Amino acid sequence: MALAVGIVGLPGCGKTSLFTALTRADGGGFGKENVGMAPLADDRLERVAAVVKARKITPAAVRVVDVPGTGPALLGNLRQVDALLAVLDGYSAAADPAADLETLELELLVADRDHVERRLERVQKQARSGDRALRNEVAQLERVLQHLEGGAPLRDYRDGLPPELEPLTTKPLLAVENGPNGIDAKLEAELAELDEDEAAAFRDGESALGEIAQRLFAALDLLSFFTAGEKETRAWTLRRGKNALDAAAAIHSDIARGFIRCEVIQWQDLVRHGSHAEARRHGDERLEGKAYEVQDGDVLNIRFNV
Repeated sequence: MALAVGIVGLPGCGKTSLFTALTRADGGGFGKENVGMAPLADDRLERVAAVVKARKITPAAVRVVDVPGTGPALLGNLRQVDALLAVLDGYSAAADPAADLETLELELLVADRDHVERRLERVQKQARSGDRALRNEVAQLERVLQHLEGGAPLRDYRDGLPPELEPLTTKPLLAVENGPNGIDAKLEAELAELDEDEAAAFRDGESALGEIAQRLFAALDLLSFFTAGEKETRAWTLRRGKNALDAAAAIHSDIARGFIRCEVIQWQDLVRHGSHAEARRHGDERLEGKAYEVQDGDVLNIRFNV
């Protein structure tokens, strides 16, 4: 499943413009939820693709969800995303990004409180059967609710949370100011309609979208690995510390199920040698098993048999 990011913000902050800038997709109109895929730029990908003369190049991508508001019901649609982008108004005459961020954090906390209250009511009814596990969950949810009612997010909660809860206030929350001190979301949305070279000519320096991607990678502790073939060369994301079997599963469940071994080379070694064969001849491409911990920039060729 692709990495997923939710966009939240107060009315008029420019969050749908940011959605368009990230995904190059039309926001779809006022009051609608928008979902799209945002490619993650990586200069290494094209260099790897050039070595194998790939006919198709596919960057890693993140699924982006933009909800039309901040009420508990709408924010509940973001419970399965991996991180949240909080877009803050930095342009209007009354702009106060710090206050907006505080408001958004409170909105997320209220949404979690309502979510826990509803779950507690449901589990309390189920626990009348006398089931010990349900009674334990009731006690656990009561403690979680007390924590939220004290005004603290669940990222500060030190006891375990029910695995089905999917709280919003445990997710990384990255503030993105739409203004002179941050990103110009409207400009970036307009530039998204141009090709990369044309867009670069209109920018004063690098695109701020790249910085957002870097912050997401850091917040979620992600790395990129590559698969390189003549038919397609592609970048993938993976959590740091994951192994070759996890990488195989990120590509396709059948590949993970039939995993045999993995040929591994760092991208710069492949580029330096100019081919897999030459890299193997110099001992820079090696065989690894399922437990190999994938490193950022690895080029993987996974052998499998289903």
